[in-house]
Amino acid sequence: MYSNQEFKFWILFVLLSISLCGYSQNDSLKKLNYFAFGEFYYSYDFSNPQNHEKSNFIYNHKRHNEINTNLLLLKANYLDKAYRANVAIMAGNYAEYNLATEASWAQFIYEANIGLNILKNRKLWLDLGIIPSHIGFESVVSADCWTLTRSILAENSPYYEGGAKLTYYSRNDKLVTSFLYLNGWQKISKLNDFQRPSFGTQIIYMPSKKLIFNYSTFLGSDKPDSVMVFRHFHNFYMQYEPTNRMGIIVGFDMGSEKLYNSKYGIWYSPVLILRSKIRENCRLAFRGEYYRDDKQIIISTGTKNGFQTYGLSSNFDLDINEKILFRFEVKMLHSKDDIFLNQNRNFSLTTNLTFKL
Repeated sequence: MYSNQEFKFWILFVLLSISLCGYSQNDSLKKLNYFAFGEFYYSYDFSNPQNHEKSNFIYNHKRHNEINTNLLLLKANYLDKAYRANVAIMAGNYAEYNLATEASWAQFIYEANIGLNILKNRKLWLDLGIIPSHIGFESVVSADCWTLTRSILAENSPYYEGGAKLTYYSRNDKLVTSFLYLNGWQKISKLNDFQRPSFGTQIIYMPSKKLIFNYSTFLGSDKPDSVMVFRHFHNFYMQYEPTNRMGIIVGFDMGSEKLYNSKYGIWYSPVLILRSKIRENCRLAFRGEYYRDDKQIIISTGTKNGFQTYGLSSNFDLDINEKILFRFEVKMLHSKDDIFLNQNRNFSLTTNLTFKL
């Protein structure tokens, strides 16, 4: 939980940022922009956990049978041809659960980075600091995602990273390539027994506005150097929207890690999302997914067959206006072992209200 001092810091920062917004029309601040996002939700888990916490592999919309905040976010962004910078602070269930292992000061930080365009007539950006993950098609900002809750593969791969990112944009911006030097697998700062660096790559190809291909990798570890474990991770996805009413996302994650007995453990996860606009302000989305981690490298269950789970979900979106979105989702998860409070099935209902400013 957050201390009173930390909450005071949050309040002071919000008040300061709001006051600065009043000067945003000044010529010296025309390149400075602000963004605010809030998500309030209610979720009911039919396994009825008495401590109100959902399963250990879920980090967003974590609380059962209570009205809560998943994310409150305030961001400032500066951009010109040669420099760019992002600073964002946050609070909510996502920060509380997904950043629980970070230092207390870091649990408020959503993004904090500066960038320099190295080439004069081309775009080759070097960004340093805390940056959004280069892995996956989902983010913690729910309104930017096709489904209300995150897929299992998104919840169990990095949402954020600490390090350096070198990104090259082609002249027509259809091809974007990145190389990353990282502090680890979703780490803002290294722990005491971590000395080896981690690395990442990303290739984004957009042949048209309707089609996106992405391939991202991670090479490194999330364990102390003394364990001598190496993680090799691949993330693929394709997003295709042939019309403004139909869209499909196909994703696949696969990773391997060397275990203590010198053998390799492998986990993988395919996901398919279909979205359809039924009216100008209404959409439906359907998701099917499967996640297999029988060696329990990423998700620990303590059961014979490890984590082998498929899920189906459906959600309804209603744009109340340009800034406010209401969503409702029904989700079912089915596991090979009894990992949901001595059951192998889990049903949940989730609804939320989000705003963007």
